[in-house]
Amino acid sequence: MEYFAKDYDVIVIGAGHAGIEAALASARLGCNTCIFTINLDWVGNMPCNPSIGGTSKGHLVREIDALGGEMGKAADANTLQSRMLNLGKGPAVHSLRAQIDRRNYSGYMKHTLERQENLDLRQAEIVEIKYTENNKMQLKTHLEALYTAKCVILATGTFLSGKVYVGDVSFESGPDGMFPANKLGASLKELGLPLRRFKTGTPSRVNRRSVNYSILELQNGDDRIVPFSFDNKYDIKNKLPCYVTYTNLDTKDVILKNLHRSPLYSGKIDGKGPRYCPSIEDKIVRFAEKERHQIFIEPCGEDTEEMYLQGLSSSLPEDVQLQFIHTIPGLENAETMRTAYAIEYDCVDPLALKASLEFNDYEGLFGAGQFNGSSGYEEAAAQGLVAGINAARKVKALEPVIFERSNSYIGTLVDDLVTKGCSDPYRMMTSRSEYRLLLRQDSADRRLTPIGHEIGLISDERYEKFLHKLELIAHEKERVSKVVISPSEELNNMLVSRETSPLVTGVRMTELLKRPQLNYDLLAPFDKDRPDLPYEIFEQVEIDTKYDGYIKRQQAQINEMHRLEVKLLPENIDYNSIIGLRLEAREKLTKVRPQNIGQASRISGVSPSDISVLLIYLEKERRND
Repeated sequence: MEYFAKDYDVIVIGAGHAGIEAALASARLGCNTCIFTINLDWVGNMPCNPSIGGTSKGHLVREIDALGGEMGKAADANTLQSRMLNLGKGPAVHSLRAQIDRRNYSGYMKHTLERQENLDLRQAEIVEIKYTENNKMQLKTHLEALYTAKCVILATGTFLSGKVYVGDVSFESGPDGMFPANKLGASLKELGLPLRRFKTGTPSRVNRRSVNYSILELQNGDDRIVPFSFDNKYDIKNKLPCYVTYTNLDTKDVILKNLHRSPLYSGKIDGKGPRYCPSIEDKIVRFAEKERHQIFIEPCGEDTEEMYLQGLSSSLPEDVQLQFIHTIPGLENAETMRTAYAIEYDCVDPLALKASLEFNDYEGLFGAGQFNGSSGYEEAAAQGLVAGINAARKVKALEPVIFERSNSYIGTLVDDLVTKGCSDPYRMMTSRSEYRLLLRQDSADRRLTPIGHEIGLISDERYEKFLHKLELIAHEKERVSKVVISPSEELNNMLVSRETSPLVTGVRMTELLKRPQLNYDLLAPFDKDRPDLPYEIFEQVEIDTKYDGYIKRQQAQINEMHRLEVKLLPENIDYNSIIGLRLEAREKLTKVRPQNIGQASRISGVSPSDISVLLIYLEKERRND
């Protein structure tokens, strides 16, 4: 029998990476919040790779932290191995990645939710959502409890009408053998949300004792560990190594002979899979000329023998999986603990969302994470933070916070989803940003911590530390601009060894730092008055100095784009009444409902001539007012 349980300001459905950040942000901003999960023991679960960060994803995690989110702190507290990727390239693409203790990370997040003021954590399956007469939303659990809220955030991950495939075998399921959320999926369809079907997958796990490490490439962590959190309080250490191996022609032969048994190729799976993280059978077909593919063997935790086989995602039958795993060097006798599988699930067309992640046509309803068509823990957490902030602000009758492409990868992620949409699971990449030199992972706090403090997620104490850091950077910039390095035999020998020209007269240190072959560490013996400062201060000064011209050029591009971003489009604009707009543009603008001219210019199918028509229309409207 139905009964009324409780009223909240904000309710979050799903306690994965999106739901966690959404609930914490809402509660920390003073809203009475509840987060529901099907199983309390799987809060913050990592059903795929137990890692945080990676190329461009590390940027997102540092931005989440700079705004006051939790993922970076949790990653630092549970790191097994830390590496900075792409160090052979420029700083724009340096990306932090950490192998994480999977179960400890989950426990950390569960305990964080449990201790958070203004937040209730509940194990229950939400089976129905509908609007009440007073425009609130009413949610019903499988135990027939009724809850109401001003705002609801859908962060359902891959649970919504989830279905698992392993060869010919398929069954309704969420990830890791959890219950799927079938009734909620049906309720959302009845509500009218534009749902579609996506697919993802995960590799097998093998027992550590069954791996032959003697023939594998060892991959150790970095000597200098950089934390995700700018306010890190943990002593992070590399606890366990990772390993690298490769598939071979025997692996390829096993897969090709059994390709007809894959649901990907037999037509059983309808969902669209991730373009940038394909299954091993998909890689074998798409890259037929390649003789081998790289496989990373990575630990799942200190207190488990499970090893994750990154790069071997598959939906082939279990017997075929065992066959091809045993063709790989180091895995000839591997004992499989978990079988790889593909999972189909419902998600929404993100073009139905505003940049605040609230639905255009559903007041107070927000979407976040894989529900919005993205892939990855980091993308999910970033969206959860945005949705949580804006749901709380809606409750408090405040304007939403819209993150811009020019100030964050979070802004790029959200703008891509709600403006361009996605035909397959969206993955963040540094190449998606026009401003990646300014959006480096090392500068996330300089870009976003003032916003986090203004919103209310960054404490005054942390903000004071941040301001002190800015002072140190400014003072060090001023110092190096005045320091003159005199020529010497030792200095010139070093310069020549680095393939850069020796000195004949004294040169300011800033000029030496601009040389691509040199850095602070190399110049340290010749900088007699170098202060004792944290490494990150020298890093910021060096990057600012070395890339000064490029940074100014990119800032000029941003300033030009801002000229379009400030030209707001009315919410009630009727694009069909605007003379001069092409039919395709009218359809796309009506569907997306861009908030400004800048966003309109990024919509596929809207041409520069259409933008000109809109600018003329806005000018006419301004004059009429």
